[in-house]
Amino acid sequence: MNRPSLYRLGILPLTAALLLGCSEKKPPEPVRPALYIVVQPQLADQLGRFAGNIEARYESTLGFRVPGRIVRRYYDVGAVVRKGDILANLDPTDQQNQLRSAQGDLAKVQAQLINAQATARRQQELFNRGVGAQAQLDTAQANLKTTAASMQQAVAAVNQARDQLSYCDLRADHDAVITQWKAEAGQVVSIGEEVVTLARPEIKEAVIDLPGPLAEALPKGIEFLVAGQLDPNVNTTAHIREIAPQADSATRTRRTRLTLDQTPPAFRLGSSVSVTVSSPIAEHFELPLTALQETDGHSRVWIIDPHAKTVSPHDVNVLRRDGQTVLLAGGLKGGDYVVSAGVNSLTSGQKVRLDKESSQ
Repeated sequence: MNRPSLYRLGILPLTAALLLGCSEKKPPEPVRPALYIVVQPQLADQLGRFAGNIEARYESTLGFRVPGRIVRRYYDVGAVVRKGDILANLDPTDQQNQLRSAQGDLAKVQAQLINAQATARRQQELFNRGVGAQAQLDTAQANLKTTAASMQQAVAAVNQARDQLSYCDLRADHDAVITQWKAEAGQVVSIGEEVVTLARPEIKEAVIDLPGPLAEALPKGIEFLVAGQLDPNVNTTAHIREIAPQADSATRTRRTRLTLDQTPPAFRLGSSVSVTVSSPIAEHFELPLTALQETDGHSRVWIIDPHAKTVSPHDVNVLRRDGQTVLLAGGLKGGDYVVSAGVNSLTSGQKVRLDKESSQ
């Protein structure tokens, strides 16, 4: 008996159909690499960065109360002094001569007073016995009063001369740090001429010069970030204490003094700091301009699902374009993976590869 052919049994057509179906199956869509960035929100608008210095809130400039020639300075700039310490001396020769002259006048008046007292006492005794004239008694008593007044004047002159001599020593009137000398040894100074500047170290503040328009436009309660120029990790926040009412005629800037919320030990008097001015604003995100896709009047970015490795579009609001960056609001949250390039060739749900070496 002849075996039935494969064609008659239908095996051959079925096999051909299966092979044809396999050949028509679509190949899997290729997974494309994606450049991406992990976005973080910005909560402040940077208005600028300025160089400044740490200074004492309270400073005083001292000078001698008498004229003369400086013969010695006892401390250098940066020295810590205590109240009553002698900072510098004047040549005391003139003041010593004035004191000796006043003391001589005092001794002369003292002798005159003793003689006037004796004369007044004798005239009183004679008048009491009835052998002295009233006129002579009155003259003696008047001379005694005049001499007593001269005695008081001579004592005051001696005290004044002694004070003038003590003024040849320039003393610190409070605990302080010497920040500047304005006169040198051998220099002749007049009364009240500035000689040395003292700063109280207990309260420090940051001092910067802001452009006039910026100083006038600063919002109330704005916060500053003050950081050390040598070590930016040493920083603190600060607020405005005082802005100069008038701009500097040469630089057109206004001196601004900032109260430090904290005072790190590294913020020594005279140290340089960097001050960043920022203004609080609503949450926004700064992205490269290449991450933005604009179609049909809509602005959007493509966000990557890091688990499924797929992309999806999200509408955003454009706040500002600045060169190669764009400022966005809405549609994003901190930590989102946003495609930063090639957004015009993406489709929703498309598979991508997150290549760390190509991430930004």
